[in-house]
Amino acid sequence: MTPITFSLATCECVLASDLDSCYKLTANHLIAMDETAKPLRIPPEMAIYAEKHEIFDLVQTLVTNLMVDKPEDPIQYLIVLLKRGSVEVPRVMLLGPPASGKRTVARKLCEHTQVIHITDSNILQEDTDLTKKALQYKAKQQEIPCDLWIKLIQQRLSKIDCVRRGWVLEGIPQTREEALSLQEAGVAPNHVVLLEAPDAVLIERSQGKRIDPVTGDVYHVTFIWPEDKEVVQRLERQKTVSEEQLVAQLMQHHREVHALRKTYRNCLKGIDADQPHVDVFDQVLTYILSRHCSVAPHTPRVLLFGPPGSGKSLQAKLISQKYNIVNLCCGELLEAVSADVTNMGELIKPYLESGQQVPDSMVLQILTERLSRLDCTTRGWVLHGFPRDLEQAEKLQESNFIPSRYHSLYKPAPSPEVQTRLQFNPKDSEAQLLRQLKEYWANASSLQDLYPEAVHINADQDPHTVFESLESRLVGRLQNDA
Repeated sequence: MTPITFSLATCECVLASDLDSCYKLTANHLIAMDETAKPLRIPPEMAIYAEKHEIFDLVQTLVTNLMVDKPEDPIQYLIVLLKRGSVEVPRVMLLGPPASGKRTVARKLCEHTQVIHITDSNILQEDTDLTKKALQYKAKQQEIPCDLWIKLIQQRLSKIDCVRRGWVLEGIPQTREEALSLQEAGVAPNHVVLLEAPDAVLIERSQGKRIDPVTGDVYHVTFIWPEDKEVVQRLERQKTVSEEQLVAQLMQHHREVHALRKTYRNCLKGIDADQPHVDVFDQVLTYILSRHCSVAPHTPRVLLFGPPGSGKSLQAKLISQKYNIVNLCCGELLEAVSADVTNMGELIKPYLESGQQVPDSMVLQILTERLSRLDCTTRGWVLHGFPRDLEQAEKLQESNFIPSRYHSLYKPAPSPEVQTRLQFNPKDSEAQLLRQLKEYWANASSLQDLYPEAVHINADQDPHTVFESLESRLVGRLQNDA
């Protein structure tokens, strides 16, 4: 048998979950008031607009910034954010054991992205009452209490330079207690980087570390050595830390690192620091500039397209059952409308009874009305049997039902015994089938041009294998409600 491929279009719309809930509550309220009320319809333009402009992610970012920065004038703060063009600024935590290269990477990040470099030492340089209180503990060689330390961090991050440009926290937090306290205080990073290297490498690096007293840059006699001779001349040994002290610091890091991973598991990336520092920085920068996957709720709009016998109905049924989306067969929808005692039903009934094609204008009116109902708008839909040609597809898009595309196969009879019981459908005569196939292939090329991102799947295989192929394209976009 010649392999058959057919196209299915998938298009995701973004609707804020609170809007989604409002729609459902409104519909339930209307139905409770009047059981005869017509189904609530939501214009498709709303979903298209929300998807195009990433409204959910925009609102989520604005609210997150409000909770983190806690401005005195929230409205003016939001106006400034929106005028800036990009509402997201880098908020980075750069973690790692001693001698893993945090200072070098942090400085390069700040040079490249213009964010503010925050360290434990420059936090204590602020001239505030909190800082003076913290320095009293330092003077007595006592540890600064965690609650006071968190307030100091909040105080620094709330300054206008950090709010507008973003920040990199170097080596903060160091413990699970600090991490949880920062979370409670609303200090939420976009990205957390954990530099990692074997202890033996870290001990060797610590022993060869040198500091430029003018710039504060960190160098190493083996791993990072300055090219400028003047810089070489002024390098100084770092305040010596014995190997025993370093081992103790490494052991403390190992005790805390698992909890830190767990706390920031949704935004943390571990990077091997035991490689050339240029490669380490490139990997860190790539991650910092990346966007996390959107958590916006998605309402799938799926279009199945293919020749007769390719299994569109079966695949639509499987997708609908697993993902709880509305299964719409254009032919079945027309028959259901014709059975209703409505003006439209009376208009299309003669066409169906005589085997003629229902005019596109009537089909589109019926389809757009059905696709605009609440169940399709909130749960999503899988449509098959329409469009059949370029003109129909363009009219569907003009109605703001815009998919992108993909494919499937027919289900053979499971056994010879079942095959003997099968009855021939008079609608599926050889002449009729040949006419439909000719019509399909005449329009296939133009439809593929309209949907260039269609995923083509070989339909000449077991239906469940086809479904697995379809599902692999949808996974991560469709929410599994099974």
